[in-house]
Amino acid sequence: MKEIKTTDAVGQVLCHDVTQIIRGVTKDAVFRKGHVIREEDISVLLSMGKDHIYIWEKEENMLHENEAALLLYSLCENEHMHPSEVKEGKIEVIASCDGLLKVDRERLNHINALGEMMIASRHGNFPVKAGDKIAGTRIIPLVIEKEKMEQAKAVCGGPIFELKPYLHKKAGIVTTGNEVYHGRIQDTFTPVIKEKLSEYDVEFVGHELSDDNHERITACIRRLADQGADLILCTGGMSVDPDDRTPLAIRNTGARIVTYGAPVLPGAMFLLAYLEREEAPVCGDKCKEQKLGSAGDIVIMGLPGCVMYAKRTIFDLALPRIMAGETLEAEDISVLGEGGLCLSCPVCTFPNCGFGKGGA
Repeated sequence: MKEIKTTDAVGQVLCHDVTQIIRGVTKDAVFRKGHVIREEDISVLLSMGKDHIYIWEKEENMLHENEAALLLYSLCENEHMHPSEVKEGKIEVIASCDGLLKVDRERLNHINALGEMMIASRHGNFPVKAGDKIAGTRIIPLVIEKEKMEQAKAVCGGPIFELKPYLHKKAGIVTTGNEVYHGRIQDTFTPVIKEKLSEYDVEFVGHELSDDNHERITACIRRLADQGADLILCTGGMSVDPDDRTPLAIRNTGARIVTYGAPVLPGAMFLLAYLEREEAPVCGDKCKEQKLGSAGDIVIMGLPGCVMYAKRTIFDLALPRIMAGETLEAEDISVLGEGGLCLSCPVCTFPNCGFGKGGA
């Protein structure tokens, strides 16, 4: 560091905190170490009796924390996200739209293992809204070697984060159960499903009602598929009781069963399947835009009764990924055990809690 006149300090970097003391009012740093001095700061410094200050003497092979923060942001940046203002060596990655956050854990861990720099993020595979913070990043010291930042770029090799916007999907619901079909009780399941789907770009193409006859349930699913549904949700009939025939009905459609059962509570009796369309959907550029894929497989979910009464369940973990166009496989479900226990907190803060944040 070196001492210079305050009046010559515009654009220079402070090497120390500058503290202002007003008796009985305040004693605090007006400018922090690492602050880049602006024209308007000069009068403030002079009023504090700072005619001379110590500034960082820049070396060609070193980067200031603000410069390094911008380089770290470039390792994170991807579509649908933007940076915050650089402040005190920190920069944040901000979501530009609603969507599903994906984190490349291997790249993230490689960067944080280098030392003298850090990137802290939200959990991947969870929804974010436009304006949400995705990550924060900074270097630890005030300055860092350019060579080390080049090493970080080489180690990373690509963006750490991806934000997948939600797709437009056509949905259908099959409500099952003798008790609802014969009018013994009111259907309270469907309103819950519609409320959860209202957070996404969903168009309802049909609602089928069936008793516990598995052939009738299969026919209901088939009708919704014929009506162009991309997502079919079957409510109820998912346990091992003799009258619970929904899993059999889904299997009899010819759908590929990914899993019947999940290491998540509530939601252990969850079923996920994919039904191949007899013909690819005819929607031209709209389908390309939605990235439906060549097969255009229809997602079928068998939802256990807990989805109706519990605030958060397996459905809340799977739905955002489905709506972002991901195809889930058995391993995506089996890793949910760690963190798969919802604590049913009196005030639900999901997704800002531990539910579903284990091996996901």
